[in-house]
Amino acid sequence: MSFYYVYVLQSLKFDWIYVGSSADLRTRFKNHNDGENLSTKGYKPFNLIFYEAYLSKKDALRREEYFKTTKGKTTLRTMLKEYFKNK
Repeated sequence: MSFYYVYVLQSLKFDWIYVGSSADLRTRFKNHNDGENLSTKGYKPFNLIFYEAYLSKKDALRREEYFKTTKGKTTLRTMLKEYFKNK
């Protein structure tokens, strides 16, 4: 059984979060921190602050798209309220 992950990274240098998805979360997280992703390269290093696992790639991609909307970002901030309060 394999999972597809939706994940949220927070830059340790900037007030910036990134939402992505991957079938291999550990490798993808390492790639982000190694600067191998052009869209996040300037914001590294990162902390992994949240992830969800799905059996369906389509479900994971749908959730990723949602988290990238204004309403989705609000939902993330509500879900991670205590984390963001301490930042």
